[in-house]
Amino acid sequence: MAVAPTMASPSPLKFVSRTSFESMGFLSYVPRSFKSSHFSKKPLSISIPRRPPRASLQEVRAVEAPAESVAGFDEMVSGTQRKYYLLGGKGGVGKTSCAASLAVKFANNGHPTLVVSTDPAHSLSDSFAQDLTGGTLVRVEGLDYPLFALEINPEKAREEFRAASQKNGGTGVKDFMDGMGLGMLVEQLGELKLGELLDTPPPGLDEAIAISKVIQFLESQEYSMFTRIVFDTAPTGHTLRLLSLPDFLDASIGKILRLKEKINSATSAIKSVFGQEENKQQDAADKLERLRERMIKVRELFRDTESTEFVIVTIPTVMAVSESSRLHASLKKEHVPVKRLIVNQVLPPSASDCKFCAMKRKDQMRALEIIQNDPELAGLNMIQAPLVDVEIRGVPALKFMGDIIWK
Repeated sequence: MAVAPTMASPSPLKFVSRTSFESMGFLSYVPRSFKSSHFSKKPLSISIPRRPPRASLQEVRAVEAPAESVAGFDEMVSGTQRKYYLLGGKGGVGKTSCAASLAVKFANNGHPTLVVSTDPAHSLSDSFAQDLTGGTLVRVEGLDYPLFALEINPEKAREEFRAASQKNGGTGVKDFMDGMGLGMLVEQLGELKLGELLDTPPPGLDEAIAISKVIQFLESQEYSMFTRIVFDTAPTGHTLRLLSLPDFLDASIGKILRLKEKINSATSAIKSVFGQEENKQQDAADKLERLRERMIKVRELFRDTESTEFVIVTIPTVMAVSESSRLHASLKKEHVPVKRLIVNQVLPPSASDCKFCAMKRKDQMRALEIIQNDPELAGLNMIQAPLVDVEIRGVPALKFMGDIIWK
């Protein structure tokens, strides 16, 4: 695998050398035309010098990833079972660009693909240079094969939560508790204004919404057409909550159901008189049991080595690498399969006397060395993605990035 071009293997990269910063060999992407809102759909116009200086090529080869660091995209695109790819890591490392470029690559290889943002601070719209807001499926423009994007809308779900909690003047909570046979308890605690307390969505609601969407992907015919679903996840803390939520809900619902069984056994004589109330309670219990089963299904999906893979994205800094190491340890604890580590924004060697460039690269090489010696990260397939000198925005730019990373 080669991150940079060689004479034997032409690559759509162009090296510029107008300034000391450019002389480092930053990869340059040059579209033929550019509109203010998005890149043109015309083919890329990218070239490399036919006879670059020998020293420059040697320097570029020095930052190539080792042979085993090839992303293995042929296996990713040809497999029939692995359908779900989750990309996550520290904030600001390029998760969205990597996820979007993978989705474009899948679509261009004939897979009907969906890319989903579970990050409350969405940036998929910015990445594709297209309005994807609204919480509904939107077809991405500029591709021959179907690629759809979805930004999960947490604010819309919060409004639905408030509406439910304020139902009939704040009795939505009481209705639920009535269904569980605990309505009298709510009446006794009425002065606490439980409905008002629950008017504010609880922490973790964004992750719960994302989980509900995953359930839709598993059960709805609407999503059965997609053979690849790529998740652009939120920064590390949110992602770990997302992955651990099925376990938490499974345990919580189990406790509620066990509590209800105790209540049922203690009040069986009363329920025999009020048959209708018993049916109401049973309906609520059945709903909770179905939810519990769906949570188990989602948990199994996250841990299924055949259908799911989590890809960690980082940058070559000591802080980012340290967080990535902790993330991988947490993912192992949750039994989530991880095979690949993308190290984004890697600088090539400097061909000038730029002291800043040399110091920056020295720091990056130290971070890469830490990865190679880190017990959590050393066993992953490391993919180095070079720093490019333009913003990756729009389908042509994402295709360009995908061709660099996903080989």
